[in-house]
Amino acid sequence: MLCRVSRLPSTATSRYSVNHGLGNSGCESMAFYSDIILPRLCDLAMRNKYLVPYRERAIGAAEGRVLEIGAGSGRNLPFYRSPAKEILALEPSPKLVAMAREAADSGVPVRFLEASAETIPLDDGTIDSVVTTWTLCSIPQAASALGEMRRVLRPGGRLLFAEHGLAPSASVRWWQDRLTPAWQRISGGCHLNRPISSLIEGAGFRIERIETGYIPGPKPMTFMYEGSARPG
Repeated sequence: MLCRVSRLPSTATSRYSVNHGLGNSGCESMAFYSDIILPRLCDLAMRNKYLVPYRERAIGAAEGRVLEIGAGSGRNLPFYRSPAKEILALEPSPKLVAMAREAADSGVPVRFLEASAETIPLDDGTIDSVVTTWTLCSIPQAASALGEMRRVLRPGGRLLFAEHGLAPSASVRWWQDRLTPAWQRISGGCHLNRPISSLIEGAGFRIERIETGYIPGPKPMTFMYEGSARPG
């Protein structure tokens, strides 16, 4: 599954080109792929019809002031309704933010935050619901990002998640571990093998509901985690 874009700064791209013997043309090609091609591929992947029920359940449970992590091209925005009162759509990729602005078709006011989930630009305890859908796989420092989500949630607030990650089958995990290094390079930093429930609990959340299972597609990419958690 292609997931959210983890945008590299120009300095990081330059370091990559030096370390891997790429010239200016190679660096420019990487930037073109990251800035132009990858956002379109992510948007295409997020149109998967099997993801719609997950969106409906996660977003349908959001209420009050909502922070969506990795809003991407805005595929979730049309699903928001009352009791959600305001959506803060956080997304680090300028191209995806521009696409999301065009797609914004919600009955709830939306404000875009062009920022990283590892450093959320909000005060402590100011959010009622955090929504993350197919995003934790691609955040470089997922544990730090979950700590930030916990910080901005009010006491009693909820984290609502629908993610893909580490499968229970040893044979599927074998493929996930071996495919992830190459997959990261072409899919915006996506890890196929992140243990979603352990990451959430390790950040100080108490999982109150979780359901797991495969959706149709290649098994290394389609094991889903869906549920909700509260700050512990």
